Amino acid sequence: MKQKIFFFLLVAWSLPAFSAEPDKNAKHGTPFDLQGFIDQEIAAGKQRIVVPPGCYRVTPKNRQHLVLQDLKDLTIVASGVEMVCTETTRALTIQECVNVTVEGLIIDYDPLPFSQGRITALSADKKIHHIELFEGYPKAAAVRNFKYEIFRPDTRTLRGGDHYPQKIEVVDERRIRVINSSCTAEHSEQVGDLIVIGTEYAPHGRIPHAVYCANNRNVRLEKVTLYASNCFGFFEHSCDGSTYYQCRVARRPAKEDPVTRGDPRLRSLDADAYHSKHALQGPAYLECTARFMGDDCINICGDYHLVMTTQGSKLRVLAKRVMNIQKGDPVELVSYLGERLPNATVVAIERDAQKVTDAERKFLAKQRMNERLRTAQGALNHAYTITLDREVAMPQGSLICSLKRIGNGFAVKNCTFGFNRSRGILIKASEGEVSGNRVESSRMSAILVAPEYWWLEAGSSNNLRIVDNTIIHCGGIAICVEAKAGNGKIAPVGAHQNIVIANNTIKGSPQPGILVTSTRGLQLQGNKLELNTVQLPVPGRLRQAGVEAMKPVIQVNCDDVKE
Repeated sequence: MKQKIFFFLLVAWSLPAFSAEPDKNAKHGTPFDLQGFIDQEIAAGKQRIVVPPGCYRVTPKNRQHLVLQDLKDLTIVASGVEMVCTETTRALTIQECVNVTVEGLIIDYDPLPFSQGRITALSADKKIHHIELFEGYPKAAAVRNFKYEIFRPDTRTLRGGDHYPQKIEVVDERRIRVINSSCTAEHSEQVGDLIVIGTEYAPHGRIPHAVYCANNRNVRLEKVTLYASNCFGFFEHSCDGSTYYQCRVARRPAKEDPVTRGDPRLRSLDADAYHSKHALQGPAYLECTARFMGDDCINICGDYHLVMTTQGSKLRVLAKRVMNIQKGDPVELVSYLGERLPNATVVAIERDAQKVTDAERKFLAKQRMNERLRTAQGALNHAYTITLDREVAMPQGSLICSLKRIGNGFAVKNCTFGFNRSRGILIKASEGEVSGNRVESSRMSAILVAPEYWWLEAGSSNNLRIVDNTIIHCGGIAICVEAKAGNGKIAPVGAHQNIVIANNTIKGSPQPGILVTSTRGLQLQGNKLELNTVQLPVPGRLRQAGVEAMKPVIQVNCDDVKE
């Protein structure tokens, strides 16, 4: 903690400097030591800190523009305060805090973490996109191969599917070529379409996400607005009982943008809006907004770790990056074939001296999971021996996760989401509620409840209510509750338990409007479906289960159903 300073000195000397007139040469905002101001107020013993309103340019230190660390019982009121991040690294870190509230802060970046332009030419096979970048956005040298999106110029909404370029070539200051070998002449992009692509300006180093919360308890973010982020917007890790109230993720309107640009912004954030991982008590997202991101609106999840062998009550497990299962934790167990085993309790855990074997590497290389996980350069590099309170028999490739660090007890209520390239609300937790939300024009499912073997994101869901939501013009299955096994097939009944899907309105989305698989105890009541005439193709996993055509509502491997 910095040396304590008398408040009258702070008022007499500090505030006039903080409130000075903007530098005529500054791009956006007045230079301001926001960290210093807050540290001084804390040192003065303040438990309620009011930041003087203004638009402030902030310089990062240690790759972070503002850090709140090891604080307790503190409220920071930043109504009318805009923090302009001057490098494309983290805006705000809140870590190891208890009962801390941040109110009213607006966060933007100058330069932005993305650039924007127009397709001026396409090769005949559409594998090469020639692009001219608009004035007012980062130049070609700052472009990075991250989150390349294509928008229609008339509706300013996404044109089609995902793009994963192999190479970006700089032609000159304002022109680039995007090389994408997976494109074909049948792809929907056209000359004149608008594009957004990630950029970087971080001469002092970069770390991801705009607002990062870690190991906090009862932290509340209220009416915090994000206009940009180099990756996720609000990312919390290992938190307990976070609340996000009326927080907003939006692409900044041209009339409110202090920088003159050749075209109004198409994107808000580069990736997810709200992402919660390993939460003890799940987060509450209340009356929040998230639109026009480069990925999901909400993702609440934990991590699966991969079972290599079982011998009685002992499991050899490869950890997904960091082993977060602890002694005494109840754990979820899922076999490679998707069977949900009865929960168990960990009685011991220790690092295994034996490194990942060649045979295990060969097994990983064949799995349906992200390349960064299944390769030697990926996350599954450390082995552990986990001892349970009972014997189990699970084939290689089965899954285990802690039920205490998965986001159980969450709430997503009365939020407005959409116009994003991926899912609306993605849930992998239990004992929660998704209610009263409006999801419009998400390119994939509006509400998806599903563990993901691909990312090893846990887990299965019990005692979940999906009620009173409105879903409009989403591109995927509007409400989808499913579980897929490691072998790619639909999991048997019982992966999910006690799911209520009631009084939801779905309009203008394709068939099926509702898909539920692998669930024991399902209530489907009072849902209103006004679907369009488009029928999604029947995916292989559903064909294998005997589904021949898409219908408004589909159930696979479900029992104890009430309609």
